[in-house]
Amino acid sequence: MASEDLENRGEKSRVSNGYTSSSAYQVEADSESQWTSWLVPIFVVFNIAMFIVVMYVNDCPKNNSGFQGSCVARFLGKFSFQPLKENPLFGASSSTLEKLGALEWNKVVHRHQGWRLVTCIWLHAGVIHLLVNMLSLVFIGIRLEQQFGFGFGGSILSSLFIQNNISVGASGALFGLLGAMLSELLTNWTFYTNKAAALITLLVIVMINLGIGILPRIDNFAHIGGFLTGFLLGFVLLPRPQFGWLEQRNVPSSVTLIKSKYKPYQYVLWLISLVLLIIGFVVALVMLFRGENGNDHCHWCHYLSCVPTSKWDCDDI
Repeated sequence: MASEDLENRGEKSRVSNGYTSSSAYQVEADSESQWTSWLVPIFVVFNIAMFIVVMYVNDCPKNNSGFQGSCVARFLGKFSFQPLKENPLFGASSSTLEKLGALEWNKVVHRHQGWRLVTCIWLHAGVIHLLVNMLSLVFIGIRLEQQFGFGFGGSILSSLFIQNNISVGASGALFGLLGAMLSELLTNWTFYTNKAAALITLLVIVMINLGIGILPRIDNFAHIGGFLTGFLLGFVLLPRPQFGWLEQRNVPSSVTLIKSKYKPYQYVLWLISLVLLIIGFVVALVMLFRGENGNDHCHWCHYLSCVPTSKWDCDDI
């Protein structure tokens, strides 16, 4: 199974400088299995609670104007959804999301509400949006938390390209996890026994979320920005020591020791990624607070975030 390959490095044992190195990685695997995931479940519960609060504040039966149809699932009362023509994801209105902290370019740049770059991560456009994000977060986030014990970039890129509409969702942070998993796979390439299965698993999850991202109020620019940020951070934060390094303290002094904790290519990737991260964030933040519009430099990019159909429009994103 691909998921097993993502969770368990190959059980191959190497001989390095006269001793085996499998025991060190067995200790590492044991420590991963003993780690109890708590951060990701807290995020999931908080996101669900926030969605309930959003729907309570939205109160479709009271606030819906009726121009785009009647509320959906009216038996839910105050928690019923906006008309599908307005929000096909079974969620709240744009005005409610904006009031509660959705990302909106004009407010970030001209009204100095930079906090929206963070608050938008905790809001979701609808039940479908929330469900996909939380399932992906559980399957991916818990694994990374167990393995390494531990959106902003997506919000910045989103602000540069989406300036006439709001943006919400934790998808940028989710794609950051996906990007980190991909770079972790690449920088620790020799630890995987089934590289193709691991890559296919990641690509399937990415394609599903990108496909949902063409719907209104779901922001593929946040996906792309989060993915790129996570991808580069993965090279910086997630390299694994080369075989033999962890158990050198247990070998006889006569054995030649490994002098470098990481392989040369891991150091190169670390340096390049760190430089690109710094340059990218500086340039993006400068462009954002100067009021630059990313669409002026890429006239077709708006289709990456929303594709208009007869069922909905994209409000000239």
